[in-house]
Amino acid sequence: MNITVLGAGGEVTGSCLLVQTNSTRFLVDCGMVQGGRDAPSRNRKPFDFDPGRIDFVLLTHAHIDHSGLLPKLTSKGFAGPIYTTAATADLLAVMLPDSAHIQEADAQRANRHHSPARAAPDDAAPLYTTQDALDCLRQLQAVRYDEDVRPHAGVRCRFRDAGHILGSAILEIWLTEGAKTTKVVLSGDLGQPGRPILRDPTPIDDADVLFIESTYGDRLHKDQGATVDELVQVVDQTLHGRGGNVIVPAFAVGRTQEVIYHLHRLACERRLNNLHIYVDSPMAAAATRITMRHLELFDEAARRLAGWHSAGRDLPLLHFTASVEESMALNRVRSGAVIVSASGMCDAGRIKHHLRHNLGRRECSVLITGFQAQGTLGRQLVDGAKRVRIFREDIEVRASIHTLGGFSAHADQKALLGWAASFKRAPRRVFAVHGEDAAANALAQRLRTVNGWNVVTPRCGESFDL
Repeated sequence: MNITVLGAGGEVTGSCLLVQTNSTRFLVDCGMVQGGRDAPSRNRKPFDFDPGRIDFVLLTHAHIDHSGLLPKLTSKGFAGPIYTTAATADLLAVMLPDSAHIQEADAQRANRHHSPARAAPDDAAPLYTTQDALDCLRQLQAVRYDEDVRPHAGVRCRFRDAGHILGSAILEIWLTEGAKTTKVVLSGDLGQPGRPILRDPTPIDDADVLFIESTYGDRLHKDQGATVDELVQVVDQTLHGRGGNVIVPAFAVGRTQEVIYHLHRLACERRLNNLHIYVDSPMAAAATRITMRHLELFDEAARRLAGWHSAGRDLPLLHFTASVEESMALNRVRSGAVIVSASGMCDAGRIKHHLRHNLGRRECSVLITGFQAQGTLGRQLVDGAKRVRIFREDIEVRASIHTLGGFSAHADQKALLGWAASFKRAPRRVFAVHGEDAAANALAQRLRTVNGWNVVTPRCGESFDL
């Protein structure tokens, strides 16, 4: 058996593993690289394998850095099934066509800006089309949590709740070659235990080989209570003290719903008053509707709050903007608005327009609620940039920037070590992936010293015979 790390080795995006045995070849995730100038070219380069020879795909969750190249895979010849949870399949029905629309729009923009006398650049053609995305969706096979799936002879797998976003999964995979069976566990993206809405990550007893994410492997998140207190303070001071707007870049799936949950709960508790919340992302609106269809995946407190929401009691003023015209109208709102918009790393979508109109105003605030990859606009803001470039325009950063680490959908170092402690025996091999170098190396070192595990931090392109 051989496993090749094709993405998220020493970085956080582009997750993809190629697993090869004597009888099958399959992928775990097929994600898009996000952030940095080389991301577009990396997403466009040919796959390091023949897509037509891939038997099936196992998908941990719907985030684009794990699923975003599936339509490209289909368009290049992959015809097999894609196994994932039912909630993930529902989310992909919104997210992949939306991603394709972005690819098509970017290609149209590139065509407008290149000279007819010169050859069209590589990005003048979309990475994949809406039709490619629709074709890909027909290959989805929805599975239940905790039930055995047998996608191929000699392969048995089980999807376990990862607590990261709706439908996210840890994968347990049993690979049988001859008389020998090897158990491989892939954490996917693990959620932070004790967070609202979703259940905690499922503990796993054992594995021969473990791939564990390390996004926050070198740090701890702020306490949830302290994070909520900071949210109250920032929103109240910005809206009622300084008379500005609060801009919240948020991933359309997961983070947007959690921000709505907290603001809704704080309004019900009268800790925040006179809220006007605008969710400016059609995909976030669709994802929120999907989220409400999967209440069985919520924790008890979230189910109760969802009941209050459906009853219409004590709701803050919540608006979902659908059209471009409604979105543009928000740019004329000078005060009193909480604007939640995608993308979560500020690199695309409607959030860039809201930042352009509010970053230069001292009375406004920006709430960063999720991980910001190197090379993204969001990372520049977190790192204290005094000036940023948006739509070819230099914008002075006068608004206050606040990072609310306690809202992260990723487990911090303590939670990662806690999840690892559930293993009753040490895996033979452990790989720390899905983390920048400092984070992955820090987690690997703690797992070596605390657990006594054999841990490496692979690079993209490395293969391992197991």
